[in-house]
Amino acid sequence: MRRALTALAAISLLALPVLAQDPEYGQPSEYSEPIDTYSQDEVVDAVADFFGVTAEAAASVLERVFSDLGRPVGYVAGEEVAGAVGVGLRYGEGYLTLKSGEREKVYWRGPSIGWDAGGNASRVFVLVYNLDDVDRLYQRFPGVEGSAYFIAGLGVNYQRADEITLAPIRSGVGLRAGANVGYLAYSRNRRWLPF
Repeated sequence: MRRALTALAAISLLALPVLAQDPEYGQPSEYSEPIDTYSQDEVVDAVADFFGVTAEAAASVLERVFSDLGRPVGYVAGEEVAGAVGVGLRYGEGYLTLKSGEREKVYWRGPSIGWDAGGNASRVFVLVYNLDDVDRLYQRFPGVEGSAYFIAGLGVNYQRADEITLAPIRSGVGLRAGANVGYLAYSRNRRWLPF
C-alpha cells in the first residue's frame, strides 16, 4: 500500500511541470459559452465612422468608458433633439445592434429638470452593457446630464437600471447650458408623451 501511494505521488509530481507548461491550463473550456462583446478596436472604428472623427479622437473618449465598464454587448446609433427652460424634453431614435447580430429600431424620450436652458440636436452612439434580453432595454434609465465629461467634442454620461448600463456619447449643434437630472425611456414604438 505504501509503495502504491509513493508511486502515485511520484507520478503526480512528474505531471506538474507538464500542466504548468500547457497554455490552455486554467483557461475556459471549449464547451463554455462565449460572451459576445465588441472589442475596443471595433467600437473605435464604429464611433469614428458614425461621428466622422478621427480614430484617435474616438479612442480618447472610449478609453475612459472601456476602463470604467469594459466591453459592450451592443450599441444604439441614432439622433435626438432636446430643449429646456428649467424643464426639458428629449426625443430620439436609432438602431440597436448587438454583437450577436440582432438589430432593431428603438426610440427614446424623457423629461429633465434643473438649471438648464437652450436647445440642441445631436448624433448619439449609446454603448450597451449587461443586456442579455432585448426586452429589458425597454424601461426608464435615470441619468445626470451635468455629470457628462467632454473629450474631442464628444460628451459621455452613464445611465443605469436593473444592472444594465448605457453610456450615451453625444455630439451635436445648438446652444444649451446648465445641468439637469432626468431619465430616458426606451421603447419599440415612437411615443410623444415623455412619461
